[in-house]
Amino acid sequence: MLEILADRTYRHLFAAQVVALLGTGLATVALGLLAFDLAGDDAAMVLGTVFFIKMVAYVGIAPIAGAFADRVPRRALLVTLDLVRAGVALCLPFVTEVWQVYVLIFLLQSASAAFTPTFQATIPDVLPEEARYTRALSLSRLAYDLENIASPTLAALLLAVMSYNSLFLGTVVGFAASAVLVVSVLLPSPKPSSPRGVYDRTTRGIRIYLATPRLRGLLALNLAAASAGAMVLVNSVVLVRSTLGLDAAALAWTMFAFGAGSMIAALVLPRILDRVPDRPVMVAGAALMVLTLLSLAADMAALGLEWPFLLAAWLLVGLGYSAVLTPSGRLLRRSAHAEDRPALFAAQFALSHACWLLTYPLSGWLMTQFGPVVALGLLAALAGIGALTALRQWPSGDLDSFEHTHENLPLDHPHLHGARRHAHPFVVDEEHPRWASQL
Repeated sequence: MLEILADRTYRHLFAAQVVALLGTGLATVALGLLAFDLAGDDAAMVLGTVFFIKMVAYVGIAPIAGAFADRVPRRALLVTLDLVRAGVALCLPFVTEVWQVYVLIFLLQSASAAFTPTFQATIPDVLPEEARYTRALSLSRLAYDLENIASPTLAALLLAVMSYNSLFLGTVVGFAASAVLVVSVLLPSPKPSSPRGVYDRTTRGIRIYLATPRLRGLLALNLAAASAGAMVLVNSVVLVRSTLGLDAAALAWTMFAFGAGSMIAALVLPRILDRVPDRPVMVAGAALMVLTLLSLAADMAALGLEWPFLLAAWLLVGLGYSAVLTPSGRLLRRSAHAEDRPALFAAQFALSHACWLLTYPLSGWLMTQFGPVVALGLLAALAGIGALTALRQWPSGDLDSFEHTHENLPLDHPHLHGARRHAHPFVVDEEHPRWASQL
């Protein structure tokens, strides 16, 4: 897997991702402490609002940014967005009112909503070979998992010698270092797409996404991952501290089990995906999450919650979670021309976070109103619906290239070369506004 780091451009981009993630992790810790300083016992409400603003920015801004990402050089765009994020983070230590936090977080997350899909769409152009790109996806998944472990550890060490406001300076350094790393390499930019209206450009990524069967399946699997992931991320603190009566260290180990499962999957997936298609791997990951949540619910109903069983369950959920999310970039790369990839990655970013916008509050509400057994059961059911929908929407014989007939084009159209029936790698575009079975 690490051999792809021999590519200088990708090595710098991966390093940029890692330092930006570390900076983001420091900001997450510092925001919690800042919210408590500003709001006291209402800090949870402030943080809940912050996460809601984050999701709204992701869902609303990403498609707009993706629509215009091919109009400016990628390197200039990514560096500018990193500098915007660094500037916003630099303002956070000086806020004195809660509303100021909300405004700055919206600006920060809006920049991230534009940065992340553009960054993700750049990697398949840097590493066009599928095997190398698959390993890049696994390294990216590892980076996210390691950030969940490394950032809180680094924050704890820094807080021993400085105030939490200084953590925001670490965030500034992370984004600034990311900008330096991005500007140090030349990035490929696809040829701009043909001129289109604002509405057409803004919705293009989502229209391609929803018109492509494998991507409709991916959206359903995103719902499965968000359902299981929300159970872990939202309710672990209640399960560990309240239900089990354990301390904060036990909570850290519980979250580590989830991250460890995800890391294990990211390490083994490249070799698996070299031999097995994406669909069975991703569906199996979703099924593993569903069965694990149901098993944990049954165990709690019969015997009560035991910490070793919770650790094992979260490890398995992490395995399934990574098995669903890691290959998703491969599907997006296969499903659009290079000039449409930024818009398509932006659509994935927005639609996947829309799933989280549903499951985050649902998970907390179910846990509060009905307890852990019902929360586990209903979130498992929602994840199961996602998995079954994916099986229905994403055909098992999903080919890249196949014969199709064009009744929507005149016979003298340059794309036809005089023959209505032909075969080529199929993606939704101007000549193919619907999937092949509908042309």
